[in-house]
Amino acid sequence: MLNQQTIAVIQSTVPVLKEYGTAITGRFYERMFEAHPELLNLFNHANQKQGRQREALANAVYAAALHIDKLEQILPAVRHIAQKHRSLGVKPEQYPIVGRHLLAAIKEVLGDAATDEILEAWADAYGVIADVFISVEQSMYEQAESQPGGWEGFRPFVVDKKIVESDVITSFYLLPRDGGDIALFEPGQYVSVKIDLEGDEHTHLRQYSLSDAPGKPYYRISVKREGSLAGKPSGKVSGNLHDRVAEGDVLWLSAPAGEFKLEIEGETPVMLLSGGVGLTPMVSMANTLAERQPNRRAAFVHAALNGNTHAMRDAMLQLQEKSPGLSVHYCYAEPTPEDRELERYDKEGVIDASWLKTLLPDPDAVVYLCGPVPFMKAMFAALQSIGVAESRIHYEFFGPAGSLAQEELLAPAGSK
Repeated sequence: MLNQQTIAVIQSTVPVLKEYGTAITGRFYERMFEAHPELLNLFNHANQKQGRQREALANAVYAAALHIDKLEQILPAVRHIAQKHRSLGVKPEQYPIVGRHLLAAIKEVLGDAATDEILEAWADAYGVIADVFISVEQSMYEQAESQPGGWEGFRPFVVDKKIVESDVITSFYLLPRDGGDIALFEPGQYVSVKIDLEGDEHTHLRQYSLSDAPGKPYYRISVKREGSLAGKPSGKVSGNLHDRVAEGDVLWLSAPAGEFKLEIEGETPVMLLSGGVGLTPMVSMANTLAERQPNRRAAFVHAALNGNTHAMRDAMLQLQEKSPGLSVHYCYAEPTPEDRELERYDKEGVIDASWLKTLLPDPDAVVYLCGPVPFMKAMFAALQSIGVAESRIHYEFFGPAGSLAQEELLAPAGSK
């Protein structure tokens, strides 16, 4: 445990971290990758180039400093990050490397302001925090391997079926190459996919939500092709999956992971609220409810650009027909003439608070939220404006995660 003097020194750095956090973490990643290029195999390169990873880490460091006297307050975030680390294959021996380069980056960026006392305090604090992560992750590794159908590291899966769901989303049905059992998962969880791209010296890891109910002999992931947008390059991995990976090919997967998951033990009404490819974990949740709790009240609410980009539209409507408790609602931002003619959607434009209020199955419903960050921020604010408590809003980010609450800065790194 940290002594009071160390805690006081760490807390004194909070304002500095708020101002210089991204500069520190940006330099940290530069230093670490220069010294250990092999670690590039663990990171999403697109997130690195766009600065999302350094922002997420900066927020995590800031949160650790802010709560250094009560680290139990960040344990939920620790578990969230640890799940991603386990899924990616982060090992205990890599933590000292991170600590060494993080401290060096603090010294470089802050200069003389980073006194020996501050650096020593942060070294002590990092050691304590790293030990927590290592311990939590070790238990997760053991659970992933020892569970029925579980495994260590990455396991080869054969693409049994490849189904085009929309103009931008394709589903892959994956069977274990060894013919053995596969681990169960909780609806909302994801797997990491490891891919080597031709001409690229580094391995690429991406996390994709499982998009069907657990208990099947296969895993299904539904992947959006990430096109270039506003200077952002198109997605290498998603493009490869769409264009090059065919039925019969092999993908390497880690065991299912994730803290974002449907509570299926109770009867509390739920809203499954998604935008774009954020529907993938919601489809898993809806399918699970249909199989296990068909009478449980649930609203499936999805926002898409139009019917051309909308994946699994008819599948969810068919699910509604055989699930008495489920209602399905669609909002299209730019419906096509055919969408209008066939009345494929319930609302045009964007989802707003007034419409959400009419769809919420119960004032005390629990909401599961996933989609692009701007969408989630808007939905988070809308939900709060109609009286949904923050404690009843659960969400998952595609990419380095963060908090939707403006007053909170706690952003574990991810790589979906």
